[in-house]
Order: sequence, then C-alpha cells, then structure tokens
Amino acid sequence: MAGRMQPVLAGVVTALVGFASSFTVVLAGLRAVGATEAQAASGLLVLCVASGLCAAWLGLRHRLPLSIAWSTPGAALLVATGPVPGGWPVAVGAFLVSGLLIVAAGLFPALGRAVAAIPKPVAGAMLAGVLLPLCTAPVRALVEVPGLAAPVLVSWLLLHRFARRWAVPGALVVAAGAIALTTSGGGAGGLRPVVEVTAPQWSVPALVGLALPLFLVTMAAQNVPGTAVLVGYGYRPPLGAALRTTGLASMVAAPAGGHAVNLAAITAALAAGPDAHPDPDRRWIASVTAGVGLALLGLGAGAVTTLVGWAPPVLIEAVAGLALLGALATALTSALADPTAREAAVVTLVVTASGVSLAGVGGAFWGLVAGCLMLLLFRNRRTPPKP
Repeated sequence: MAGRMQPVLAGVVTALVGFASSFTVVLAGLRAVGATEAQAASGLLVLCVASGLCAAWLGLRHRLPLSIAWSTPGAALLVATGPVPGGWPVAVGAFLVSGLLIVAAGLFPALGRAVAAIPKPVAGAMLAGVLLPLCTAPVRALVEVPGLAAPVLVSWLLLHRFARRWAVPGALVVAAGAIALTTSGGGAGGLRPVVEVTAPQWSVPALVGLALPLFLVTMAAQNVPGTAVLVGYGYRPPLGAALRTTGLASMVAAPAGGHAVNLAAITAALAAGPDAHPDPDRRWIASVTAGVGLALLGLGAGAVTTLVGWAPPVLIEAVAGLALLGALATALTSALADPTAREAAVVTLVVTASGVSLAGVGGAFWGLVAGCLMLLLFRNRRTPPKP
C-alpha cells in the first residue's frame, strides 16, 4: 500500500507546490496587461484546469512523468511589459498567437531531437541552477519570519528522520496551521468558479512586443528546462507531442485569460525524481495525480487562494524549497559525475542560478548555451592524469 501511495502523495505535493509558489505572479502579470480582477481570476482558473488536463492526458498516453504548469517566466514578462496598446483584448490575441507558435514548434521533429540530445552533465547542472534559488528559501524564511518558519522546518526535520515520505506533506500541514493561527483573515473569497471569455483582437505591436517574446520565454525558460529535467532523470520525453498538446491548450485557454501552458521546470523534479517512486516506470502516476490536483485547485481557487495569500511569500517558497532538496542533490550528482564535463557543468550552474535575463530570455536557457559551448570548447581535452 505504501508503495502505491508514494507517487500519489508526490503528485499531491507537486500540485500544491506548483500552485502556491507562483500563482501570485500569474495574477500580477494578467492585471499588468489590462485584465480586471474577474478576468485575472478567470485566467488563473483556466490555466489550472488546462495544465491539469494536459498532465493527465500526456502521463496516461506516454507513461512518463510529464508535469505541466503555467509559464511563470511568461507571467513575469507580462509584468515587465505592462499595459498593451489596445487593452486586454489585444493581450488575449497575443496569448492566442503565442500558443499557435508553440504548436508550430511541436511540428518539427528536429527540435525534439536537439533537446533530447542535451548532455546529462549540462542537463543536471541546469536543473540544479533552476532549483538552487528556491532551495535557499528555507534559510531566508527562518531569518525573515522565524515564528512561522521554525515550526515548519522542525516538523520537516523530524519527519524526514523518522518518516521521510511524510516530511513535505507534514511541513505543508504545519505551514497551513501556522498561517491560520497567526492571521486574522479577510473573507473566504469566491468559491464558485467563474470563466470570463474575451474576444481576441490583434495588432502588429502586440504580436511583436508580446506574442513573440512570450513564445520565446516559454520555450527557453520552461519547455527546454522541463525537457532537460526529464532527460536528467533518464527519460526521453516526446517533446513534439508535449508542445502540440500544451500549445493547443494555451490557445483554448487564451480567450478566458490563460497566457501559456507548458512543461513544468521546477516542479517537474518532484514527479520525475526518486522521491516520487523508486521505480522510474511508476513515476508517471505522480504527474497524473498532480494534473488532477492542479485542476481541482483551480476549481476551488477561492478558498485556496485566500489561505495561501495570507502567508508571507517566503514561507510558501520555503516549503517548496524543502520539497526540492532531494531533487537538487540528484541534479548535482548528475552534473558532477563526469570529471571531463565538470567545468561545463559548473558554468551551466552558475549562469542558470544567476537569474540573468538577456533579450527577454531567462538564465536557464543561457546556462544551457554556456554549458554546451564549454563542452564544445574542451571536447578534445583529455582528463589530466592523477598525481
């Protein structure tokens, strides 16, 4: 029974962490490009449901832990972009075109072969670079909100010592209890799901200034790292099918306010790693469970959003960081296992973890580029003899 429940439990944690760690960025991004409160709430709802359905379908179809999420870097891009000339309908039109571009990318097998050929040391290092900033959140939370963070960390340590599989769920329960006991609240929010559809409009400035950057950021900072995570754990994901599915889901969600659906990057490690199940062939259950959980969270987003919204952001990040410590260790081991590729792996890790953004593209993509260039530069160098 414990073995059967392990991937289900990992999927529940994946859904909770994926939702709680970045839903505020989604709301801020949608509002920044012109959405009303109702339109932003509609966008969050359809992103949860679309991501969940894609994860369930892809996991069942391919028997692989293909975690799906919304584009958090894409939402950050919306915040940076700000109001779009033409307002919210033009932004919705840009979301629709971005989804169409993702579908088009999935129609070219060469792209899938190129991503699947990422060297394991570089893939592991890029994953470690993506995870590292979030894994430092427990330390920051202990300094910034010690009264809330200390019980969470103590419960995680005790459960990790005596009942490891319950460590993160236990930390989540303690965090929820601490939030409920230390905040006065402010209403339960709307419990009935509402979808508000907007007819899309298009303009050349929005296509060039929003649709194309959103597509590039989603590919470079979500789909490429998300595929690399799976490659790092020994899987060969069907990138073309994933891109076509998530691109189509993005197009369907766009009129209701969804900006982009894609392969998960950070939370992908929760479903694809050994903590989900010792047998890699059973970990797809975790991603399917995560998809169902995320869809349900979207349907009940009122109460969940209210509770999580009461918490300091760093506390939610701390719980996510605790959940990802094992994945970080695995990624570092993979990155540094080959002595001939260690410099390239370290360069990948440093560039990715720096969080730099060049030309609207995040550090994960540039870390991949830097690591592959290092491998090419030193590909003929022999391992120095041992003294």
